[in-house]
Amino acid sequence: MAAVRIPKDRMYHKFRLYGFLKNLRFFDPFIVLFFREMGLSFLEIGALFSIREIATNLLEVPTGVVADAFGRRKAMLASFSSYILSFLIFYAAPGFWTYALAMVLFAFGETFRSGTHKAMILEYLRLKGIEHLKVHYYGHTRAGSQLGSALAALVAAGLVFYSGSYRIVFLASVIPYILGLFLFLTYPKELDGEIVRVTGAWREKFAERIRLTGRGFISMFRDPHTLKGLLHSAAFDGVFKATKDYLQPILKSQALALPLLLSLSPDERTALLVGILYFFLHLGTSFASQNAGRLQERMRSLPAAVNSTYLLGMGLLLLAGLGAQFRIYSLAIACFVGLYLLQNLRRPMMVGYLADVIPQRMMASGLSVESQLKTIALAGLAPLVGFLADAVGVGYALAIVAAGAQFLWIFLRVTSPGKVEAVQGGVGG
Repeated sequence: MAAVRIPKDRMYHKFRLYGFLKNLRFFDPFIVLFFREMGLSFLEIGALFSIREIATNLLEVPTGVVADAFGRRKAMLASFSSYILSFLIFYAAPGFWTYALAMVLFAFGETFRSGTHKAMILEYLRLKGIEHLKVHYYGHTRAGSQLGSALAALVAAGLVFYSGSYRIVFLASVIPYILGLFLFLTYPKELDGEIVRVTGAWREKFAERIRLTGRGFISMFRDPHTLKGLLHSAAFDGVFKATKDYLQPILKSQALALPLLLSLSPDERTALLVGILYFFLHLGTSFASQNAGRLQERMRSLPAAVNSTYLLGMGLLLLAGLGAQFRIYSLAIACFVGLYLLQNLRRPMMVGYLADVIPQRMMASGLSVESQLKTIALAGLAPLVGFLADAVGVGYALAIVAAGAQFLWIFLRVTSPGKVEAVQGGVGG
């Protein structure tokens, strides 16, 4: 089989740089440990994640409409500005309710970003006439994101080790996001996509945009391939996001159990282990993302790849939970590593599948609907996992959620896609 050639022009490197900067979130490897340091229970941590997701859910469609109607570049600028404000509050103002405010600001950033940048990439591929490379291309750009996560893990570990606190990682995260603002100013105007021009005042334009976009949403939900694809993606990613950070307390338990570096404090040992493991973890996920297209080609079909990775991922989470519960921390950590790798192999495939079932004219809004469904799943799952973790332990909590997700696969198995026809008079018509 001939190797696929990806055109590595200036925009290819800008897309990868965006992902690299976006994933320099130095707090990611320590977010649960940070909240625990601040005295929060697992239920309160889950509640904060739920607040973030509910806010994201409420804002997802309106901000997706703004991105399609008034320009994707401006949406990305608004996104990164909101992230920066959120990071500053996390650093400067401890407390559950101030963290809740920071989560809402973070949600603004997520809603302006989610779906928008993917749509910009897909628009670029369309303009270049290389839409058939979407899985390979998105895998390459996502690999840049994971390289950023790998570097962030090492930098964050050093910051925590020398400062003795997890708070500093939020202040450090401001720097790459400021650089991201300057990057978006260099994106070409044509990536804003096709914008509907309607007459009248601004409010009338916005109302008309919502009406036209709403017709497209209805058409997507009427198609069984599209609906099942959106729900399938939301279920897997919702479970992954609700559980992935519980790797951190498992790593802390492993760090304290190892008879190594006993001259260091428990927090210093934890910082070293978390930083090193997350570094290699994200190097692995970067490699996985870049090779997602190759794996897809070895599967008999894209739906088969999506279905099999769903089942495998939930199986790994189930084993991780049992390993944590019975203090076989090495098994739990290995299964979490496998789950992270699988997620980054799977995500480009899922984007490719959705690109086959969502009309190109509705791509930004369609991917925003997918993100909205994920937030609904995560908003319910995050406090549930937190409650279960407080009540029966982290291990059983993970195992229960994984078993439930495996059962749902019976109803969420996707089949060969059928392209949704654009509604008459719809977006860009």
